[in-house]
Amino acid sequence: MVGRALTSLFWGVVADRYGRKPVILIGTFSVVVFNTLFGLSTNFWMALSMRFFLGCFNSQLGTIRAYASEVCREEYRALALSVVSTSRGIGLIIGPAIGGFFAQPVEKYPNLFVESSIFGRFPYFLPCLIISVYAVGSLVACKWLPETLHKHAEKANERADLHDISEHSSNDSGQKDNIVELEDKQIHKSNLLKNWPLMSTIIVYCVFSLQEMAYSEMFSFWAVSDKKYGGLSFSSQDVGEVLAISGFGLLLFQLLLYPPVERRLGPLMVTRLSAVISIPLLSCFPYIAMLSGVVLHLVINCAAILRNSLSPQSQRGAANAISITAMSVFKAFGPAGGGALFSWAQERQVASFLPGDQMVFFALNVVQFIGLLLTFKPFLAELYQGE
Repeated sequence: MVGRALTSLFWGVVADRYGRKPVILIGTFSVVVFNTLFGLSTNFWMALSMRFFLGCFNSQLGTIRAYASEVCREEYRALALSVVSTSRGIGLIIGPAIGGFFAQPVEKYPNLFVESSIFGRFPYFLPCLIISVYAVGSLVACKWLPETLHKHAEKANERADLHDISEHSSNDSGQKDNIVELEDKQIHKSNLLKNWPLMSTIIVYCVFSLQEMAYSEMFSFWAVSDKKYGGLSFSSQDVGEVLAISGFGLLLFQLLLYPPVERRLGPLMVTRLSAVISIPLLSCFPYIAMLSGVVLHLVINCAAILRNSLSPQSQRGAANAISITAMSVFKAFGPAGGGALFSWAQERQVASFLPGDQMVFFALNVVQFIGLLLTFKPFLAELYQGE
């Protein structure tokens, strides 16, 4: 995430100057290289470096959103952006599930993998290899992607032509008004950092992203920790199953329920309702650990599906590079902060106030509540309705 924060603006400029497709190809190829090397890491610093370089070269989420909005007709643009958000959310869930199923294959599948093989020496290489092979397939499929930068330029030219027509058909005073209005819009667009409606929206999304990343980090820690520490005593494979099931539930939610709900209530109200429901849901997680057997697996899967469905599902396509940069900064603190909070909570098992994991989920709810408050005025201004 630090690497992504440092390079998002650069790749946004490259995409606008040289095209969307080259940035997509470079980002996908970086997954093949750095993700494979990550699985072959021999020490912590090599692993950390590979993840940093992957973030530097694979900062293409903003480019993908721009591409999705340009490759479709106007009436399908919202659906295209929703598909991008859906696929990304599912990837963030299915990815850890792949890790849960295929990490340490020698121990889990001794009949298929032997200790003397490369998978014995590098126990986390197999899930990385699976993802890299999938990335190779995606890289080949990119061959048939049409470039859309010229469409973006054509639309800009069309708007300029329409402005010229209206300008010629007006009187002299109208011409001056149009020129002043156009200059004001250009100044407004060129100073995105001073556009408070845009920046307030990005900040709100970043707060929710911080909470989402911290939750993702702590959920796995909490699930595999021993029951005597308030965890679930799950194996990595059990965690993988929960993440896979919740990913499938998120897919169904995105395809069947979210679009009509958003059309009826609007994205802002959906965000507020999601935050309100998430707070009591997260408060119930420490008590889920008291269950056992089939009931435990059933309840935790339902809770995980509901929690993932309540996370931010979509984002407008404006100023993607700035939003991705800010979001990456917040997401960089999510795993580190979440891990530190979880470690500290483990040392407070007998505390009188919010002992153990109760403190973990309380802290998540505090961040969620802050995000909820920021969705109201005067902080969150009405979005600028122009392009």
